[in-house]
Amino acid sequence: MGDNNKPRGTEKPEIYKAAPPAWLPKTSSSSDLGYQGFHPPRPGHDEDVLTEANVKTGLSRQQTIPAETYTTKTLLIKELKEHDFLPELEDFMNQIFKRRAENLPQIPSSSFKIPSRVTLNDARRQQYFTDLANPDVPLYKLGKSIPHGVRGHDLLDLLRNFNVSVARAVWFVRVFGSNETAGIRNKPNYNPLQYSIEWANVMNGYIKKQLADIALPITTRLGLNVKQTFKGVLSDPETRDKWVGKFVYTLELLRVFYSEFMVDHATFLSWLVQLLGTCNLAQAGFVARLTEDYYDELMHCRALAKPMVEACLAKLNEISLSSSKEHLEDLQERLEDMLAKVFLVAPTTYVSPRLWKAHSESFRTIMVGYDKSERTDLPNVLKNGVEAYQAEMEGLFEDIENRNEALLFRRMQTQLSKGCLRSMVADVQLLNSIKVSTDLSSLPFFDAGADTSADQFAHKLDLLLAWSVCYMQFGDHRPYAAVTLLQLWRDKTGERACRRDIESPNDKIQDAIFQWLDTNDMAEDERNLRAISLLFGELVEKDLFSYDKYIQRVIARGESGLSFSDEEGSRHRMLLRIIPLHTSDPALVNQRRLALYGARARQIPEDEVERTIRKELRELLPEVFGDTIAESSPHHLTGLPHDLALKNAARYEQVRVLKQWLLPAFRTYFSRSHERDQVRRLRVYSMAVEILETMKFFRTLYELNMEVLKSSPEKDLLIAVIETLRRNLDIWACMKQLDTIISSLCKIFKQWKSHGVHMRPLVAFILELDEGDRLDSSTRQQIAESAAHYAHALCAQDALTQVPPVLPEISGLIQDANPEAPSILANSLWYKYRASPTWTWVVWDNVIATLRQSQSSAINSQAQVTLAGRYATFLLYIDQHSATGIDSQALSWFLGSGFNELLALDAEAWKVVNILFLHLAVSGAVKITTLLQGVVYPIWRSCSTVAKLEEFASYSVLLEASNSLCDLLMIRETFDLGYPSSPSNLFEMQQLRTRRKEVFMDQHYRMLVSSLPDLVFLENKDAILSPYREAACRLRVALCSTEDFRLGAVRHLDAVLETFAKSLEPNRINDNMHEPLVTALRFIFDDNEDRNSSKINSFLSPWKLSASAAVTSFILRHIGRRMANPMTRTQAEAELSKSVEQLLHKNISAEEAGFISEMVKGVEIDVAGKFVTKGLKRISEILMHNDCGREDVTVVNFAAFTQDAGQLLKLLNTIIAPFRGQSELPAIEEVVQKDLIRNIANRLETSVELFGERGHNDWKDEHSQDKHLTECSLFLARLLHFALGFPSAWDMILKESGKRLLDSTFRLAMLFGGQMTVNLVTFTLFLDTACYVFDEIPLESRQGSVDLFQNCIEVNLPRGMPEILQDASISLRRFKSESKVTEGLVYAHRDAEGNLVRGQPVQIRPWDWIEHLGDAPSVEGQKTSDEAGPSKLDVKNNASLPLELFEAKPLGEQVRQRTSDSPEARFEHIFEDDFMSESVYERDWREARIGLPSLRHSPALNDRFGSGSKRNSTPDSQRRGSSRSGSRRGSPALSIRTSVASRSSANPPSASSSTRRTQSPAIDRGVSTAEPIDVDAFTSKASGKRKASAAQVDDDDDVIFIEGPSDSRKGKGKAGKTVSSKTTSSKQRGKRK
Repeated sequence: MGDNNKPRGTEKPEIYKAAPPAWLPKTSSSSDLGYQGFHPPRPGHDEDVLTEANVKTGLSRQQTIPAETYTTKTLLIKELKEHDFLPELEDFMNQIFKRRAENLPQIPSSSFKIPSRVTLNDARRQQYFTDLANPDVPLYKLGKSIPHGVRGHDLLDLLRNFNVSVARAVWFVRVFGSNETAGIRNKPNYNPLQYSIEWANVMNGYIKKQLADIALPITTRLGLNVKQTFKGVLSDPETRDKWVGKFVYTLELLRVFYSEFMVDHATFLSWLVQLLGTCNLAQAGFVARLTEDYYDELMHCRALAKPMVEACLAKLNEISLSSSKEHLEDLQERLEDMLAKVFLVAPTTYVSPRLWKAHSESFRTIMVGYDKSERTDLPNVLKNGVEAYQAEMEGLFEDIENRNEALLFRRMQTQLSKGCLRSMVADVQLLNSIKVSTDLSSLPFFDAGADTSADQFAHKLDLLLAWSVCYMQFGDHRPYAAVTLLQLWRDKTGERACRRDIESPNDKIQDAIFQWLDTNDMAEDERNLRAISLLFGELVEKDLFSYDKYIQRVIARGESGLSFSDEEGSRHRMLLRIIPLHTSDPALVNQRRLALYGARARQIPEDEVERTIRKELRELLPEVFGDTIAESSPHHLTGLPHDLALKNAARYEQVRVLKQWLLPAFRTYFSRSHERDQVRRLRVYSMAVEILETMKFFRTLYELNMEVLKSSPEKDLLIAVIETLRRNLDIWACMKQLDTIISSLCKIFKQWKSHGVHMRPLVAFILELDEGDRLDSSTRQQIAESAAHYAHALCAQDALTQVPPVLPEISGLIQDANPEAPSILANSLWYKYRASPTWTWVVWDNVIATLRQSQSSAINSQAQVTLAGRYATFLLYIDQHSATGIDSQALSWFLGSGFNELLALDAEAWKVVNILFLHLAVSGAVKITTLLQGVVYPIWRSCSTVAKLEEFASYSVLLEASNSLCDLLMIRETFDLGYPSSPSNLFEMQQLRTRRKEVFMDQHYRMLVSSLPDLVFLENKDAILSPYREAACRLRVALCSTEDFRLGAVRHLDAVLETFAKSLEPNRINDNMHEPLVTALRFIFDDNEDRNSSKINSFLSPWKLSASAAVTSFILRHIGRRMANPMTRTQAEAELSKSVEQLLHKNISAEEAGFISEMVKGVEIDVAGKFVTKGLKRISEILMHNDCGREDVTVVNFAAFTQDAGQLLKLLNTIIAPFRGQSELPAIEEVVQKDLIRNIANRLETSVELFGERGHNDWKDEHSQDKHLTECSLFLARLLHFALGFPSAWDMILKESGKRLLDSTFRLAMLFGGQMTVNLVTFTLFLDTACYVFDEIPLESRQGSVDLFQNCIEVNLPRGMPEILQDASISLRRFKSESKVTEGLVYAHRDAEGNLVRGQPVQIRPWDWIEHLGDAPSVEGQKTSDEAGPSKLDVKNNASLPLELFEAKPLGEQVRQRTSDSPEARFEHIFEDDFMSESVYERDWREARIGLPSLRHSPALNDRFGSGSKRNSTPDSQRRGSSRSGSRRGSPALSIRTSVASRSSANPPSASSSTRRTQSPAIDRGVSTAEPIDVDAFTSKASGKRKASAAQVDDDDDVIFIEGPSDSRKGKGKAGKTVSSKTTSSKQRGKRK
């Protein structure tokens, strides 16, 4: 265009010349082929030929093909089918790519060089760090060299002092470390992370140095006058700000170092958890906060998580003990949150028996000890979340608690499984517990009803019958209890059978009883025959056993030896002979007679015996048969003659005489109304009772008493009946007759009450029997009111309330021989002082004082007896006048000042007093238990403490008197004193027996037993004269020999054992008292058999097991006490070793294990430890001896040891169970523990090998084999748990075994976690075992540091393992932090055939891969784009990560970025053929919407249509802004990128691009990014300028694609890393710039 001011027409127009647009590229750069798409007109074209047709009609060409109907589809399909069109096309394109690649320049060798180190003076060093801190100074200027000479803490201090930004400081430290490792980088064993370990130690020390500034004041000791001032670094604002700033800067550096792996993760985290445990409370807040930043990696490694949990617990304990805990609430809450997080994310960390044992309550409080009321005010959304969290924690806690308790053998079944013997012992103990108050109808002996199997019922019945007749059991009630129990079961079962229309149980009972008679050893033992006859007499009478069926069955089976004429007798001969018949059925009697004596027998011995018995009974009871009464001989007074034929007769004859002949006579006698001689009736009754009790005819005795009560007995006879009923209460209870007895007594009470008579003994006995549930309420109230009214009448308040301490009238009774004097005096004293509650106490005190002072009045024995009888009669009257009786007042007097009064009595006075006490005891005024408790026991206790013979002189009278009194009250059965004395007749003797029964009641029996050790001491005291010692021995033997005493011992086994154990308290007895005490204890239980180990099976009977266990337990307890004494420890250990060796010398059965567990119950911890040591030694021997050669091992012989060892393990667990709650279990021998753990390790390794051979061997029953092998492996694991529970010293040998155990148990866990099968329970048990072993192996300290990862193992998870099991399994491996950068990458090479061979995984090199800073920018305008600059296909290989590692090669492609909005820029590359060119559709869409030329440059249209491609539609400013949105702040001179992708850039930066670079987002976030390694873009040919940073993708210019390995096949690399085409394209080729 010309100048507009010139006039038109004056200018000559230029000739138009067609020229292409400036932006249109040439078709070829080497040949002149014009421009792409530009075809200007030129001469010679067809359009220029001016023909007539062209002029008239225009140029038109004939169509070559019919365009409207023609298609090439058929032609193309034909060509594709008939010719190799596609292969040729493919080959053509391959040739194009090949030639293209050949013409492209190759990637040069790596030109990267580490910045060198130079030594600078102080000024230049200061200037360097000043420039480093200045963000306006680009790093490429500083990266040529770095200063040398500053390292470690000094280097970190310089960086902080100059306030170097974190990103630039990280670059400097990386370059510094790279120079440090340059010398060793090419060595064979070079570890790229070695310097990370060293730098981690530097950072650890630097942080620790800063934390050391936070100190706590030191508490001065009391008493020191020292003035102390404390000023902490955090107390002053200035120093606090300085310290906090430095600490924050350090932590920011640490975060980047950690994310870039410049700090070794394992070293740092190991130091961090140890620091948490050793820091003080002031430092703990900072350390805890620092720990939270690295929480994720800490929790998933057990070697780190468990020490962290322990450290938190230690700090919480310090806080609880701190005096300033109120200021540490935030720290406490933070620590508790840390524990809760670990518990929620990695709960397996808490599966640690020792940790749980010490801190289980703390865990409970932290995890589930929340206050549910706190969530009531929360919104529903939050409340639901809190409830879900709490439910999750509760479930986890319950699971972890159960797992820990199982490993500790808590909550386990310490009771051994009930075998036959143990069940029998339990049943025997149940039967022996039967007493008056026992309700037999609810006694759980027989199982429920008809559902009981025949075998179970037979077993129970056998035991019941044997218990009722065994000579080793005690109590006359046993046969009646057995019959009643069987009868109750029969009735219940019969009722059920009737309802269900099934077989009646009668035949079942008959068959079972016959089987017992036919096979049981108890039925054949002659010592049990009398008891058998009594039992079967009851069974026959109650129709539970048919004698008729029994004899018929024996005869029917052809039993030989039934007749007495046969030489060899049958076991049933004597049974048929002694079993009584309660009915005289002639047919049955004849059949019995025929079977026993034959058909020809005319006279049989039984007839003669019956005649003799009848004759004897006529002599004993002439009144009953109307015979002449002869003067009774002396032995008739207190018992039956010893030579009576009745005593030796069989039960058959006794029943025929006593029940069928004598009982009707008694009924006739007591029913005769004309017989009113009370003395004679009382004598007949007493003799009848004596006969029936001696012959154990208690049912007949019961019937006799009922007949007497029906006959309206007089007072004395009624008292005799009451005494008989009271004496045999347990028998009546077993007969289920107590209700009938109470009913009869109530009728008597009403009869007496109707006559206005109050019978105190009758009322008291009725109330005693009632126990609040037998009488109806009206009757009970009537009887109670009668007793209260009588007591009120005796305690009238119209008399004196003060009683003088001395009553002279009582002493005057000595000279008053009037028989009525005692009664008169008693009435007088009662009338005067009845209102006083203590008047009977004063009377008792005066009587004893009078007897003590009247020693001269008693000249001879007759006078002593008379005097004692007189005062006894007086006290009996006093007892009748007292509402509460004199017994309680007498006991109060004995326990108070009265015992001192007794000490003043001389021998003669004691004779009178003993006769007095005996008289009162017989009448029941004073109980025998009161006299024993107040007189006998205290004297024995006092005399047992005598140490010297001289001291015993003052005690001799007391000891003789107490022994005599005890003999009179408890032992003596005949009283032939030669003068009237109590007991003077049979009735009084029976009264005395009734009083003796009370001594064996529960509370009184315990007192009696507690005094027996005193008697043992008396027997063996050298300071006591021999006659007294012998008397004490005889007395003890007599007491312990009574049947009532031994029955009480069986019922109160624990009390007996506890009493003798108390006697072994330190400083109470000498060592020589051990054997006498043991002998006495054995005698109590009639346990005198040899305890030799060869005879241990002889004790395995239900009758002697409890007693034998009690004796042995006593011995072991005593040994435990002696082991605590250094003087006797050696001897006690020898005795203990002998006892333990005898019990555990061989394999034991389940029954023997139960027997031993009973004996060891309650022993000392040292004794239990000895048993455990011996038991584990025996188990170790079993494991070792059962270990056959490896080539011969099979599943069967491998698991053969489990039964024997299992019984021992159950026994040892039972022994040690009482000590599980203590802090430490008893120590066991180290050698035993080492051998056991080594043998367990061998066995578990064999188990793993057998599981490994499972697929190779041809097992016939694979499922069964697997089951046996699994059970065996589980048992070994449980045995290991038991062994690890005891303290041990871990030496090198034991540690080696522990490592083997850890490996074996983990491999077993993997087998059941998916490698072989998935069994959650088995997997959990083996994994918990591995964790247990992992925690138990101690860590070695080397040079003051501890490697927490010593016990970690290699973890190879099986394929298909559930993810939840994987998380729990990987915690045992060594800590391994995976880099996201190198994840999935492996080193690879090509073999001779060109195949890709994958090698080791790529290891991150934080000190080798340095940030790429780029080249210095070129001067602007120095060279044009057409004259200079690299080709667009040139690639620089100048990054720290060479491109050869990726087998990279250029493809001649670029990723272009439009740098301008001009039209020329829009159409710049539309004709180029590459990956980034437009498609036909994109171009058509764009060109169809271009406006008029005049509007092409309109901003509005440019905004709407100017963007040709959607991917380039975003303005540059927006793209740059979005790319920097993740950065905290940008630095104009900052040119580093910490990601590996940015460090691998090869393109030098331009001046403009260096100002746009921002720091890596990875640095700001504190984590490493997973960006793939990339290659920098080349400079554009058109612009010739350096493109933008790779971190800003949309600002980048053309980026060249570099091809990686051409093989795109997927495969599995080493260590399970997959290399795929995706990895090749995305990580090896590069990314967009």
